[in-house]
Order: sequence, then C-alpha cells, then structure tokens
Amino acid sequence: KSPWGTAERQLMAARLKQCVVRRRDGPEQHGVAASCLRELRDKACGVLAIDKAREPITLVLAEDGTIVDDEDYFLCLPPNTKFVALAKDEKWSSKNLDSGTSWLSESVDEVDSAAEKWKQLARQLKDDLSNIILMSEEDLQVLIDVPRSDLAEELAQSETKVQVLQDTLQQVLDRREEERQSRQLLELYLEALKTEDSILSKVAEPEAAPRKEMDVVDRGTSSTDTSATTALSDQVLAALKEKPAPELCLDSQDLELVLKADAAALASALGWDEQKAAALQSACDQELSKRLQQVQTLHSLRSTSKGKKALPWGDWPSAKRKK
Repeated sequence: KSPWGTAERQLMAARLKQCVVRRRDGPEQHGVAASCLRELRDKACGVLAIDKAREPITLVLAEDGTIVDDEDYFLCLPPNTKFVALAKDEKWSSKNLDSGTSWLSESVDEVDSAAEKWKQLARQLKDDLSNIILMSEEDLQVLIDVPRSDLAEELAQSETKVQVLQDTLQQVLDRREEERQSRQLLELYLEALKTEDSILSKVAEPEAAPRKEMDVVDRGTSSTDTSATTALSDQVLAALKEKPAPELCLDSQDLELVLKADAAALASALGWDEQKAAALQSACDQELSKRLQQVQTLHSLRSTSKGKKALPWGDWPSAKRKK
C-alpha cells in the first residue's frame, strides 16, 4: 500500500465522529462512525434494518429527544453521543426510556427520585462549581441539608472542604433572601408614595367639582378563558403568584421558560394584566443575565488560574455571612 493511501485513510478517520444509534423501542445499540449527518442517517438505516418505505428517518438525542437536523450542531456534539432513530411517523417519548435502555448513564427513575436529587446536584458541582449560581433556592437548600460525610463521599473531597462548600451555598441563599427583602421594602415604599399622592390629590380637588366615574374597559380576559396556555408547570406558576420576588426562587431553566412564554398567555395564566406580566418577565431577564454574567466571570478567572480545570475548593470563603 502506498504512503499516500495510508495518509488518506488517517485523514478520513480524523473526520469521522463516533456515534451510538438504536431504535425507539429496542434496547440493541450499534456503534457507527460518520463524517456528516447524512452519512449517519444512511448508516443508521443500514445497521438498524429500517425499511426504505419508512424513510426518511429522524435522529434525536437519546437523553432528551432533541432533534438533530443541523450539520453544524452535529459536528459540535461530543464523540459517542447516543442517538435514537425514528422512522417515518414515529415520535420520541420519555416513556420509551424503560428497563431496556439500561445503557443510559442515568435512569428516569433515578432522575425523578427525590432521594437521589442531592446526588445529581452534587455531580453538577463536581463538574463545575459555577453551577451554584444557576441553581434554585430549593436546590441550594437540599445540598445544605445533606450530611457533610455523605456529601464529602459523593464529591470525593474532605469534610473540611465540603463544609467550606456548604458555607458558600448558605451565603448564596442568604444573599438572595436579602435581595428579596430589599425588593419588598422598595415596593412598600413606592406603594406608600402612591397612597400619599392619592390622598393629597383628593384634598386638593374642589368639593363642588363633580367626580367623573372611570369607565371599565373589558379587555376580554375572562377568568374562564383557557385558550391562552403556557409551558410553565403548576409549581412555577405558584411561585410566580405567591413569592414577592419569584425570579430569585427559580433556577435558570425555569427563568428561561418564563422569558419564552407569551406575555398575554402568562398574564392569563397568572390572572394578571399584561403590564404586570411584562414587568415580571423583565425581572426574570435581569436575574438570568446577572447569573450568566457571574458564571462567565468565574470561567474567566478559572482560565487564568493555575488549576485550569476547576476552581480550587479551598478558594471558596469559609465563613458564613452574619445576618
């Protein structure tokens, strides 16, 4: 074989991406190497014995059902990404993740188990400590309440360093509570100013001047109108209604869902006017931007530190902030 042939094969191998494919209802998986999305589809049809009449197939990520139909996105996926091949008219569903899919890294039962939630949160911190910023208050409290020895074992760290981590989590939780209280005081102050202005304006009006009744405008937002719907869960909607500063309680994923929701649909679901719903989305946008900026700042600091892969655990402040 000529040297040029060897070099050509090496170049071709470097362009190939290793992937794992399977059918929607079958546990059997196949390893496939492809240089592009079209080639992956063709090879998947071959190894999975998909009938030509059921093509074209759709490739989705096995972990969450994301449809992969963009070539650039495919090239950005890591090696050994797991795909599910859906034949024509087939739909992906999380219900397909049954006992036959034991090759997945985490089962649905484990994800949904409240007892295992703290372990999943701990793994997120083990991968990247800056995930603290993106967690909800509930998630932070879960990690704070975990026994130090159990958390140390899960993170493969000493109990001293885990205590430093839990102190940091408590500080983040305290800061959000302080922000909520400050916002409440500001809202009370503004409400008091409005009340005072209303009283002064009424005193200044001539007593003989007839008062004009305000017309009530029917905007058609009847409480029985259920046509406007949102993708928000009941738990998130309850937090938006009941919490004084709900954007501080939600994790970043829920904040993104609130931002993506239609303002009219959100207002209908909450029983608010559109102006108040828009103000809520603006507050969520500001909080999400602040968290992402903090994450970017931490990543920037990490890239210039000596330990480039992760922030040193000992760098987190060890003392709780006093209230």
